[in-house]
Amino acid sequence: MIKDITIGQYIPGDSFVHKLDARVKILLSILFIVDLFLINDFTGYIVIFAFVFLAIKISKIKFKYIYKGLKPIFILMLITALFNLFLTRGTGEPLFQWWIIKIYAEGIRTAVFMVLRLIFLIIGTSLLTLTTSPIELTDGIEKLLGPFKKIGVPAHELAMMMTIALRFIPTLMDETDKIMKAQKARGADFETGSIIKRAKSLIPLLVPLFISSFRRADELAMAMEARCYRGGTGRTRMKILKVTSKDYVATAVMFGLTGIIIAMRIWL
Repeated sequence: MIKDITIGQYIPGDSFVHKLDARVKILLSILFIVDLFLINDFTGYIVIFAFVFLAIKISKIKFKYIYKGLKPIFILMLITALFNLFLTRGTGEPLFQWWIIKIYAEGIRTAVFMVLRLIFLIIGTSLLTLTTSPIELTDGIEKLLGPFKKIGVPAHELAMMMTIALRFIPTLMDETDKIMKAQKARGADFETGSIIKRAKSLIPLLVPLFISSFRRADELAMAMEARCYRGGTGRTRMKILKVTSKDYVATAVMFGLTGIIIAMRIWL
């Protein structure tokens, strides 16, 4: 499951979505998240599904990468569904009742509704990282945070930290997988026993992982210092971010989607 995590991975390509300005993709991703929280009916998710399916096809990202991104959160989706299923109280008679457990139609609706929201949230944000290189992502975040420099916000440093953290997620996952296999070869058991026993069995995994993380951080710091890295002051870029006609088209489509979601929320 560790290798299935696609957060932070970038898949090179020349699709319409890949060529969009990083700043535009970040803002449109935020707008997409807002649209998800504006939906109050299952009909809205039909529109979102059509939009996401079309975006995936245009980006030429294989569906297996989207599926891999969803696999690690299956447990989270299950917990979310169960909480909403058992804790949501309806106005009518319960559909199922046993002891203190009562399941209402409203609970089923809320559980499915929240799971769909979580799925589309992960897919939408995954498209951003899968189609945007770490360098472009850094430049885009820095540009968007640029106006806040006037009030003392370290835009470049924040953008660099967020991008480095995002970039090293796949690396740390791969390192975790290697350490776990090495510990299993030595007789470690991470899957059986009580919760306390499983938590204790993670100690041989966490200690070398922390050591490896600190070593990688130290190596990265030395590499940046050796290349005379001094932050954003006077920094030049090989590729300058530039808004093109493609970005205007994508923005118009996203605003159209937002308009449809708002109209459906009001009228339905």
